[in-house]
Amino acid sequence: MSTVTIKTGQPSAVAEFWHYFSRNKGAVIGLVVFTIILVVAVFAPLFAPHAPNEQNRQVLLAVPFWMEAGSASFPLGTDAVGRDILSRLIYGARFSLFIGVVVVTLSVISGVLIGLVAGFFRGKIDTAIMRLMDIILAFPSLLLALVLVAVLGPGLTNAMIAISLVNQPHFVRLTRASVISEREKEYVIASRVAGAGTFRLMFKTILPNCLGPLIVQATLAFSAAILDAAALGFLGMGAQPPTPEWGTMLAESREFISRAWWVVTFPGLAILITVLAINLMGDGLRDALDPKLKRS
Repeated sequence: MSTVTIKTGQPSAVAEFWHYFSRNKGAVIGLVVFTIILVVAVFAPLFAPHAPNEQNRQVLLAVPFWMEAGSASFPLGTDAVGRDILSRLIYGARFSLFIGVVVVTLSVISGVLIGLVAGFFRGKIDTAIMRLMDIILAFPSLLLALVLVAVLGPGLTNAMIAISLVNQPHFVRLTRASVISEREKEYVIASRVAGAGTFRLMFKTILPNCLGPLIVQATLAFSAAILDAAALGFLGMGAQPPTPEWGTMLAESREFISRAWWVVTFPGLAILITVLAINLMGDGLRDALDPKLKRS
């Protein structure tokens, strides 16, 4: 007997996601820009014309190539000790994206687990967890991260830990709210009646239906982590010189802003473009993952 394949005409999940995501032109532009930044960061040795910490004492504070006396060997000029700014920006993309990935991973894992426990068990556990999250949220995020880094000690690793702790309450509250709305629905009650255990209900039944808003929040937290890391680096509490991190580059060059504008402008533009691209992608993810927006 021959088998007959029946085509339902329903689009695949990936095709449906791309349909709603691509309707947001800003999100597509953000995705393209972010992809370019990611490729440049991964293959930094291929794109960077010089080593990031290579000093050329003969060309201190050299101007960009399009200005008078500029050189194509240093397309965006050099800093106060003769290091090529373009090369440091390219390698700095590695650090910024690495910071974002580590911070979001730590924040999501810890925040989702805590929020899942709070929303599922409720009662005193929920109250204690949420009051602690309220205390953390009562402090300005950058100030709290600065205090934590001051306690732990300056450095890139401690800065990432501090930023992840600051971002954690957002994932806790979002997960808790999603779990509370899902735990009384019919499919959860049916699974409980069928004999599903606590961990199966939490991680197999409820959590997969809470991922939509968490993915959007993770995207926004990614850009916030890059901004916070750059701010800590600028204040001297994040990555330490001579690390080619964008915030540290700004801190090293701020005294030359009046006579060498390029040493400050280009790291700032790198932060602006990267964060803007990620935020635009976050808007597109919200459009593609929110059922209410799909219906509208």
